[in-house]
Formats: sequence, C-alpha cells, structure tokens
Amino acid sequence: MRFPAEPFRIKVVEPLRRVTREERERLIREAGLNIFSVPADSIYVDLLTDSGTSAMSDHQWAGLMMGDESYAGSKNYYHLAETVRGIFGYPHVIPTHQGRMAENLLFTTILKAGDVVPNNIHFDTTRANVEHQGAEARDLVIDEGLDPASLHPFKGNLDPVKLERALRQLGRERVPLVMLTVTNNSGGGQPVAMANVRQVREVCDRHGVPLIFDACRFAENCWFIQQREPGYADKSVREIAREMFALGHGCTMSAKKDGLVNIGGFLALTNAEWVEKITNLLILVEGFPTYGGLAGRDLEGMARGLEEVLNEDYLAFRIGQVAQLAAMLDQAGVPIVKPPGGHAVYLDARRFLPHLPQSQYPGQALVVALYRDFGIRAVEVGSLMFGHRDAASGQMVFPELDLVRLAIPRRVYTTEQIRFVGESVIQLHHEKQRLKGLRLTYEAPVLRHFTARLEELSDAEAAAPAR
Repeated sequence: MRFPAEPFRIKVVEPLRRVTREERERLIREAGLNIFSVPADSIYVDLLTDSGTSAMSDHQWAGLMMGDESYAGSKNYYHLAETVRGIFGYPHVIPTHQGRMAENLLFTTILKAGDVVPNNIHFDTTRANVEHQGAEARDLVIDEGLDPASLHPFKGNLDPVKLERALRQLGRERVPLVMLTVTNNSGGGQPVAMANVRQVREVCDRHGVPLIFDACRFAENCWFIQQREPGYADKSVREIAREMFALGHGCTMSAKKDGLVNIGGFLALTNAEWVEKITNLLILVEGFPTYGGLAGRDLEGMARGLEEVLNEDYLAFRIGQVAQLAAMLDQAGVPIVKPPGGHAVYLDARRFLPHLPQSQYPGQALVVALYRDFGIRAVEVGSLMFGHRDAASGQMVFPELDLVRLAIPRRVYTTEQIRFVGESVIQLHHEKQRLKGLRLTYEAPVLRHFTARLEELSDAEAAAPAR
C-alpha cells in the first residue's frame, strides 16, 4: 500500500519507551479500564486525540522566541487578531487558553435555563457547556450522518428541514444561536458542504437567529469542499474559508486542532454587545483581553499555525494519511465510518463487536484491547461518552453511533507507525470474539468518560439479559 509522502523533514525526535504486554495489562487495570488514566509514557502510538498533540514547525518555534509577555497590549495579540480577521473575517477577536473556555464564555453569557442550541452534532465539551447552563444541546445532523456505511460526501451537514421545524416549534426566544461544527467530530469527522452552510444561514435569517461555527477543524473542512463540492476545485482553501465564515456571525475555535499548537483558542464575533459581556467575564476568569490566559509566545505560535494550516501540500498529506489508514482497514473488512473524515478513522464498534450490546460498552472494550495488546491509545465516542439515564423513565439512553476514534496527531507519526496501527486493528478484528463486555463502577455527573472506572464482565454476567 502506498501512503502519501510527508511534505516535511524531521529535525527533532522523541524516544519512545516500549512497554511489555504484562505491564500494559497492569496499568490499564489500575486505571479502571479508562485509557485517560494511563501514563502517556507507557503508550507506543497515541491516537487519543488530535487536540494539542501536533508537532509545531521550525517557524512556530522561532516565533516562541519572539513572545512579548507584556500584561496588556502584547504585540503577539495584535498579530493573532490580524491573522484571525484575515482568515475568518470577524472583527472582534478574544483569545482563550483553549476551545472549551471559548465555549464556556459564550454560553455563560448568552444562554439561560430552558434554551435550546441546535447543531449538526455537539462534541462532548460543547454539549457539556450548553447543558451546564440548563439548556438543551440538540443534534440535527442529516440522516446519512448517522449511517456509518453511507458514502454521502458531506455527512456532517445539518438538516435544514429539521432546523426549520425546530425553530418553528421553539420560537426565537428559546434559541439564542445555531451552531455548526466543521468538521463534525462526533459524527466521524465528516465535513459540511458550502451549500449546506448557505441553507442553514437562510433558515437562521428567517427566524432572526445568529449562526456560530465550531471552527476547530475549519481547514480540513474547507479542503473537503475544494475536493468534493462542484464549483470549488479552482478555489484556494483560504478563499473557501473566507466564503464559509462570511455566512456566519462568529466562531469558537480550539487552535489545538487546526491552529497547529499545543495550547490556545479564541472567540471571534460580529456582535459588539456579546463581546462586551464576554470580555468582562474573560477578565474575571481568564485574564486581560489581549492575552486571555495565554503567554505571548503561545499567541505567536497560534498566529503562525493558523497560516500554516492553510498550506495545501500539508492538507493533502494530512487528510491523505487518514484516508490511507481507512483504506487499509476497509480492505481487510474492518467496519469503519465511510468515507473517512479529515482527522481520524472511526471504527464502528457495534459492527466490530456485534456480540456486545451497547449496555456493555463495546467501544470502550475495543479501546482497552487496543492498548492492552498493542500499546495503542484510542478513544471511545459512544455509549460511555454520550450514554445517559433518562430523567423521566430512569432507562438508559444510548447514542445512535458507537464509535472508536483513531485521531491522528498532525505531523507526528510516520508511515510505518500508521501501518502498525492498521495491522494491529486488523489482527484484533480477527480475534474479536475474545473481547468481553464492561460495566461501570464509577461515573462522574458530567463528562463521565474522562474519569469513569470500569471492570470486565464475567462470562456468566455477559450472557445475562441486559437490564
């Protein structure tokens, strides 16, 4: 299999510690079968997340040496603000230490209990920040977005018919904004079409509701538009980004993804009234508005990373690396979400482990086995992350998709390491019947997957009917 060639040279390396299977078995059990609690130096290939795990360029590292650590008015802030305005077009730029703080500032400021925030599919921190305000995070992705086998080229699209229906039923007073996540992480890293953004904006305009993007993987989404959507093949990714964001009223951004940095984020908005309120809150919890919880050097790295991510040679390699891993697995019969997204390959845990019901957390069982057997860390995006008990009936409610995400850090792993991941997953698929179901022994009330503890079921327990 021919993998895409890297458009960069390696200048610095980090040694990896090889850990025996016996030690991995001990570590994962001590962690309560929760991969978040396993020490990072015991992992060979870490695909837990692509957030904050990128390798920065020599240009970015050089920028760190130009950090202006002035408390107010850092020159790096002005460089960042100029860069964000140039790409996204929004006049007001508020730096934050990461994306979830941008979400928290926005939702704390404009949401109240009983409000509803429509989205294609909310990611975990977005959903948690909405629900923390007593509001509802409502997912309105197109039906194809819930079918792992569908080959729809833009499975991240928000269904405009569902949105129109929701806004008519709820009324403008209960919907302070509509969000659109690009790419749609929880749905398999799937892109949103420009035509869909236009449709969503038209619905929003009819009801007087602002449209806000979750833009953390905006460059990857714009690359898919260039490659797949008629009329965009001759436009640059930068031009596509400017056209897309012109259809919105602002964005939240975790620059730990398509900002190519290890820490940082921002809010960019058109609404000056929102900005004033958010800035007052920012000063209370994050810091002065020209540093927002970050060092000046981090602001500079973010400004430079936002420019670098638009390089189309880089994007072709980055998305090509994901596509080649997906092709390797698909050809071997491993059930994955198709077509592959921009930042990760998503295993379809329900089809991978059909002998395990969702109540036994098949995705997490697969995550545990990948680490225990091969030293690979992945993350479950399914029953553990999004399952919850219905307040009225007391019954467990499971998400329609039960996935395992193999998120590939940017500019970090070589072709051979990615091939090792593919071969490991294929071997595990051949031996899938030996994997056992899990049960929870501890869960936190919010974002339980980060700190949950689990244990394996015995053969007799696994065979008993689910309650």
